Amino acid sequence: MTETGTPVLAVLTGDTPPPDMTAVEQQAEVRYTDAAGLADAVRGADVLFMYDFLSTVLPSAWHAADRLQWLHIAAAGVDPVMFPELQASDVVLTNARGVFDDSIAEYVLGQVLSFAKDMPRSLRLQDARTWRHRETERIGGASAVVVGTGPIGRAIARLLRAAGLQVSGAGRRARSGDPDFGTVHATDRLAECVADADYVVAVAPLTEQTKNMFDAAAFAAMKPSARFINVGRGELVATDDLVAALRSETIAGAALDVFDTEPLPADHPLWTMENVLISPHMSGDVVGWRRELVGVFTDNFQRWRTGDELRNVVDKQLGYVPSGS
Repeated sequence: MTETGTPVLAVLTGDTPPPDMTAVEQQAEVRYTDAAGLADAVRGADVLFMYDFLSTVLPSAWHAADRLQWLHIAAAGVDPVMFPELQASDVVLTNARGVFDDSIAEYVLGQVLSFAKDMPRSLRLQDARTWRHRETERIGGASAVVVGTGPIGRAIARLLRAAGLQVSGAGRRARSGDPDFGTVHATDRLAECVADADYVVAVAPLTEQTKNMFDAAAFAAMKPSARFINVGRGELVATDDLVAALRSETIAGAALDVFDTEPLPADHPLWTMENVLISPHMSGDVVGWRRELVGVFTDNFQRWRTGDELRNVVDKQLGYVPSGS
């Protein structure tokens, strides 16, 4: 804090500054910075707000974080800041859990419907002015496995269930009687989890245990008619294995919102596959989402100022906010 007791807040902004920071600016000395200036901005700062939540610059600036107490990242996933020095420190880490749940669930339902109703082919035929009658699929009664049982996964499960799908989950531990998933399988038996699913939805947090969990073996375990939807992290998937599975028709299709390299290179084979639906990491980004991100931080900043318990505290060893937090 400054000599007058005013807290010092560093904000990593990215290309655009966060909106609606007035309430925080009235209570703190705020240092807005880009990646190049982060080390200078974080030196002497009490709080760091990672508004640019995809940035991986923090490890290189960590040596300057000489007074940091609390780090907030404006995302649900915290993998960009999961490096050993932070994990071993006393710095409290929080995230933006809750902002993206419903919008990502709607995206997943939209992609399920796109596959079942053959929407992409209809658009291609429309562009070609071609009238070609086809039969499509029902989603009522189809089965879905949601891999990742946090708040986003639960929102997906509830919406898919409401649309008539039979939904189960996959998480760290197996259990039955879950209010949203019914049955939850253990992810260490992923091949068994996905064997009978029509749709496999990846929304697990990225950790050392989940990296490349969807590999050749996982895709081989799926039905040839299965569709894979990834709204978690690109690194959950061994991308070359996915491409091979799609080319060989080991699975029927994929809807991908996240990739291990972003932007997806223009020459990547996924772009030209007719059974692949691609979006640019936008499944949770609905109108007003940036203001909601700032709102979560502002609420937590008020809590921090008054000594109240912070919301969305991440277990830095697990890499996510534990259930019930």
